Amino acid sequence: MSAFSQSSLELVDTVARLGSFTAAADVLHKVPSAISYSIRQIEQDLDVVLFRRLPRKVELTPAGELFIEQARTMLRQMEEVKAQTRRAAHGWQKTLKLTLDNVVKLERLKPLIEDFYSTFPHAELQINMEVFNGSWEAISQGRADIVIGATSAIPVGGDFEVKDMGILDWAFVMSSSHPCVREQNLGEEFISQYPAICLDDTSNVLPKRHTVHYPDQRRLLLPNWYSAIECLKNGVGVGYMPRHIAQPLITEGLLVEKILPEDKPFSHCCLVWRKDDNHKMIDWMVNYLGSSEQLYQDWLQS
Repeated sequence: MSAFSQSSLELVDTVARLGSFTAAADVLHKVPSAISYSIRQIEQDLDVVLFRRLPRKVELTPAGELFIEQARTMLRQMEEVKAQTRRAAHGWQKTLKLTLDNVVKLERLKPLIEDFYSTFPHAELQINMEVFNGSWEAISQGRADIVIGATSAIPVGGDFEVKDMGILDWAFVMSSSHPCVREQNLGEEFISQYPAICLDDTSNVLPKRHTVHYPDQRRLLLPNWYSAIECLKNGVGVGYMPRHIAQPLITEGLLVEKILPEDKPFSHCCLVWRKDDNHKMIDWMVNYLGSSEQLYQDWLQS
């Protein structure tokens, strides 16, 4: 019996976990003497003692501790190779890389994940979140197979398809205690005194875009809406927020919406996916996400 066969590694693991040849024999449906003999053969193959034999139990030696740590790593790697081989046999890619633009709603994420894992038992879903041109960069660089909610015009060329998701509505908000709430003639000069809460574009190569703000207004660049909401609630600054995120906070009185003299921004959003005739999961996901109307309702509508 080779010390590095899967059966040998599993045997050593079982004995180490249970601390007894007898207990291991019960689990493996063998007699204790057969377990003891097999462990001795493995030890002879390695030319080390893995277990100290005590009256009622066995304990790992220092060499055994090292061996079992590596053995368990090898067993996990074996299982992963098996899983990848089964995925290839079924014609599926190993992983579907899904990127969400930070502007989308997340209520549909749980059922999407559950349905994906139910449909593809041998595949995995990798979900990332990007901001503005970071979403386009992800699809152009191959870090994403699909992007939900990519905003504005297409800034890159590439072999991908696009489906319209509708227009994202924005609300200009601030804390109820912010000075802008009490200002009667709220305009550019007054607002520019205070930081504009903006999400930082995650692109590294493409030109960065940020949330709309006045030219003379200093920005506070933040990584996501969670941190932006905390800053807005605490009166650190003011800024535009997607209405579906802002509206519950406005309703609860945590934020106040103000209407500015200028036209508020509107962002065209779209679903983007990489063309790949052999990637069945991309086709499934695009069909699952549905029509433009369904995409707007599920991911953008307040």
